[in-house]
Amino acid sequence: MKIEIINRSHHALPAYATGGSAGMDLRANLDGPVVLHPMERRLIPTGLYMALPEGCEAQVRPRSGLALKKGIGLLNSPGTIDADYRGEIGVILVNLSTEDFVVNDGERIAQMVIARYEQAEWQAVDELSETQRGAAGFGHTGV
Repeated sequence: MKIEIINRSHHALPAYATGGSAGMDLRANLDGPVVLHPMERRLIPTGLYMALPEGCEAQVRPRSGLALKKGIGLLNSPGTIDADYRGEIGVILVNLSTEDFVVNDGERIAQMVIARYEQAEWQAVDELSETQRGAAGFGHTGV
């Protein structure tokens, strides 16, 4: 799939790290370091703008290494970039640790997965078909 992109950052375009990678790393595009204090959240720019094909979205997801090692996550995760959005891609980082975290220019801060989707058309009915699970919800399958 080809996707039109404008790169106003001073970094290379996002790329897949391996042949089996689902996501591409997004990098911070900063003039200087940004300090995230514990429990603080900030919108970090990437310098990237794109035009996704209709029927596609970009999902912005946390990087597992940052989450495990530094306690850094993403709010609104996964974030969705819609096909009709043309603004700069930003990443909402949150520091869930007890220590300051410094975001440096060019740091890999998130990953982006391109996915196809369908728009639903609601069909109002009076009752739904039966299934073995039925209305059993949260935790119904046990531990």
